[in-house]
Parts: sequence; structure tokens; C-alpha cells
Amino acid sequence: MSPHRGRPQARTAADTSLSPREALAEHYAAVRRSSEALCQPLAPDDYGLQAIPDVSPAKWHLAHTSWFFETFLLKPFLTGYRPYHPLYERLFNSYYEQVGAPFPRSQRGLLSRPTTEDIYRYRAQVDEAMDTLLSSTEEPRWPEVAARVGLGCHHEQQHQELLLTDIKYNFSINPLRPAYRSDLPETGSSTPAALTWIEQPGGVQEIGHDGNGFCFDNETPRHRLLLATCALGSRLITNNEFLEFIEAGGYQRPEYWLADGWRVAREKAWQAPLYWEKTDTRWQVFTLAGLRELMEHEPVCHVSFYEADAFARWAGKRLPSEGEWEAVAQREAVAGNLRETGILHPAPVTGEARPAQLYGDVWEWTRSSYAPYPGYRPAAGALGEYNGKFMVNQLVLRGGSCVTPANHVRPSYRNFFYPADRWQFSGIRLADDR
Repeated sequence: MSPHRGRPQARTAADTSLSPREALAEHYAAVRRSSEALCQPLAPDDYGLQAIPDVSPAKWHLAHTSWFFETFLLKPFLTGYRPYHPLYERLFNSYYEQVGAPFPRSQRGLLSRPTTEDIYRYRAQVDEAMDTLLSSTEEPRWPEVAARVGLGCHHEQQHQELLLTDIKYNFSINPLRPAYRSDLPETGSSTPAALTWIEQPGGVQEIGHDGNGFCFDNETPRHRLLLATCALGSRLITNNEFLEFIEAGGYQRPEYWLADGWRVAREKAWQAPLYWEKTDTRWQVFTLAGLRELMEHEPVCHVSFYEADAFARWAGKRLPSEGEWEAVAQREAVAGNLRETGILHPAPVTGEARPAQLYGDVWEWTRSSYAPYPGYRPAAGALGEYNGKFMVNQLVLRGGSCVTPANHVRPSYRNFFYPADRWQFSGIRLADDR
């Protein structure tokens, strides 16, 4: 498949001759190309896989992100725009009830039609129409259009991450253990520095988005909170350290587990993180490059909040709150093992930097419930459903992962999942009271 035939190549971000409107158009085009580039290693039969209701087929991700631009930009702002297909409004609506009745999430893998080729043609129509919209929108309407384009681009970047996590799960259930990309580099075997502690003096701190650049509404408003004196682990917990928990009977000792976590662990027969497999006395792990030997110094990954919390209790520590995490992280540069490194897997820490691995490698579970910040108000209309209605029964994760685009994450970014979820690239950083 050759999406975007004949489209001009984007100029570099260093091209300072671009106007804000041209820069946004270039950013849009780059994000759209990235989604399709991530799908290039897939065979045609791979695009429709959905192993569990939590994951979605690759072609659904490609279609839904186009549906977002069509629904929230082209239909309301581009005069004369004709939708690619009238039923796509239902098929590729994720959860926006004010737009219409979404097709059931658990049945996305049953849709052999439209074909993947149809989806690429749909994306091409949306992109052509978006080019027209971005070049022709008059100034009075431009601020709202620009804001929605920015949101749509970051929304698509979220789905790029989901695309990779979902492909990994879909491939993992196949006894052939197929690789998404067999050419992914090894992470290395460097021994990490000893786990030390970053002291946080506490007191009144400010968290939330600072107003510079893009953010999702759930990162606002910026506000003050009172933190107790504490300390944050200088790096992430490694596979070897988590193995100690396993070998100490961590999965068989209820005293380390929350009651609900113990129930889930029993029901699902958890004995190790997701994708770990033991053959004789050797552990292996399934990766986007296929089955590999478990590297002891890589950050432990694909653990639920329940497992992260149990490990912390076993270690005599706890998980940080999101405020404690952000108070430290907002002083650090956003850099690390993010998607652009090309590893697509958590890597051992290198160097002596403290704190290390705040960004990239794995999303870090916090003990904070996903709830609105003081004074939060969702946007009016269907776009208000983007985040606000999910602010219950989930936990916050921070920092991005090895499949997160570098220009998508920031100190205030709040990811959120249910405490039993494990298919995301999620791991552990400890905190301690002082």
C-alpha cells in the first residue's frame, strides 16, 4: 500500500520561514505519515486482528483518527465537504455519544469490510480535504480550527502508541510468536546504578500545565497543592528486582496485595508480568521483535497497578502520587527512551543522572486516582467527552513510554488506565516517606 502518493514531503522543523498556519499544516502531515509508517511492517492479514476487547485492529486506528478530523473539523468547517461513507460515522466513532451510537468496541475485529485499502483511500480523502481547510479557513474561524487540528494531531499520536501496544498483544497470542519488526535493536546489558533517592522537601507546589504549548484539558487548571516531605526513586525498577519479588513468593502472599488486586491476580492466575514466559529455569519475554531472553537490567514492564503496588509494599516503599512525580519531573528536560530512539522496548538506564528514566521506557503508575483538578470544567459539546467522563475508577500514569512520540509528552501529561490493565507499557518507580 502506498498512502499519500504524490504528496509533497514535509519541510524540516528548523525551517523558520513557515508561518504558524504553514507550520500547523506541516505538523498535521507529519503526524498522518507517521501513523502509516508504523503500519508498513504489517501484512494485510494483520490489520484486522483484535485479540481482546481492550485492543483494536490496526485498520480501525487508521480509520478512527481520520473520523476524528472528518467529524470535528471537515463537517463543521469545510463548506461542501461530503463524507467518504455515511456509515463511517458509526463504525469509527469510539465513544462520543453526542455524535451518535458507536459500533461496539468488542466487535471491531469482526469488520472485514471496509477493507484496509478502503481505509487508506478514506485517509487520503480526509487529508486532501484537510489541506483545503488549512489553506482556506478565514481568520475569524482560524483560532478554533487551529485548536481542533492541534487536538486531532495529539489524539492521533495517542493512537499511534495504542497501535503498537495493540499489535504487540495481538501478535503475542499466536504460537508462532511473530515479530512486528525483527530488525529492532537489542537494549544492551549495562548494569544500572544503585537505586538511590531524590529528596523532595515538600511544601506548597504547583502542578498542571503551565500554559506553554499544547495540553489536554485534564492537565488543567494549574493549581497549588501541599506535599509532605518524601523521596522519589532515582530510576525505574528492573526485571531483576521484580524477579526477587517473584522468587520471594510475592504472587502467593496476600499481605502485599490490595483486596481487589489479590482477587484479580487469583482469577487471572498471574505469576509474572504480562509477556513473561518461563522455559525450564530461563525466563523469556515477548517483544515487538518477537520472543527474546529476559534482560535483567531492563525496566520491568507490562505490570498492572495492583502488581506495582504489591511490589512496593514488599519492598517496604510505596508508589508516588502524581503531584510528587510532577514536582520532580517539571524540573527535568523531556528526554529519554521514547519512540524516536527506535528501540520500541524499555532499556537499561545509562549514566549516573539522577533522576533517570522520568520520560520514556515505561509509563509509571502513581497511587493517584484519575480525578478532575480543582476548577476543571470539560469543554461544551461532544469534544467535552474526550477526557472528563472517564474521571472515575482509574489510576494516573506519568512519563511516557518507549512507544510515545517525544513531542507528545510533557511534565503535566496525565495518562490513565484501570488498575488491572497490563497490556500498556507500564512499570514502577518507588517513593518513600520522610
